Amino acid sequence: MLVSESQDVQLGKTYAPELEKEMGGKIDDPGLQQYIDRIGQKIVSVSHKRDFEYHFTALNDKSVNALALPGGYVYITKGLLEQLTSEAQLAAILGHEVTHIVARDVAAVMSREIGIDILLAAATPKNTPRGALIARDLTRQIIGLRFSRKDEQEADIGGLDYMVRAGYNPYGMVETMQILQNLQKSRPIEFFSTHPNPENRIEYITEEIEVVYPNLQGRRTGADEYQSNVLTKLR
Repeated sequence: MLVSESQDVQLGKTYAPELEKEMGGKIDDPGLQQYIDRIGQKIVSVSHKRDFEYHFTALNDKSVNALALPGGYVYITKGLLEQLTSEAQLAAILGHEVTHIVARDVAAVMSREIGIDILLAAATPKNTPRGALIARDLTRQIIGLRFSRKDEQEADIGGLDYMVRAGYNPYGMVETMQILQNLQKSRPIEFFSTHPNPENRIEYITEEIEVVYPNLQGRRTGADEYQSNVLTKLR
């Protein structure tokens, strides 16, 4: 890694407002935002990287997607929130994205595909039309960056561990991947354009649960809580 952790934080702070602007802004519901953040902070509390200041935000974007920026910024779209049905499924998505941050996958792909020098140079004040245009273009590139299938599989396994440690039923991740794969059959979804779908994804997640977490099926799912805190507010 050629990017320091302090640069991770700088990149996150710089591009978070731009990303939020590009994706419709935050959903205007403090209660919903607090709920998303509360679940995310549960994941952070059992993660391997707790010294970043993590932010979990729901974006008013109809795409089915979740994204992360270096330094602790995690986003989930309205389009994806509408497809989920339980807190365990939400924890699976947030755990997956936190793992990308912990493993520094996000900073690595940004550095590899765009260039850290370019990204940091554009972190200067955007008070000119050209500066704003460059920042917008870079943000769009960041939104479209693709992880490798290896990164994705590691984020699945790491996210599974985090959600279990946070008290959630591990089958929430299997359900989430089933939801996403079923959506993909009818139309391309944004999550799989940036998070390539590894082969046998549901199979290896299920196998991991059966081998490592065989007696945890009864853990928290939080379907009623998700319904009242998210779905009823989005409809």
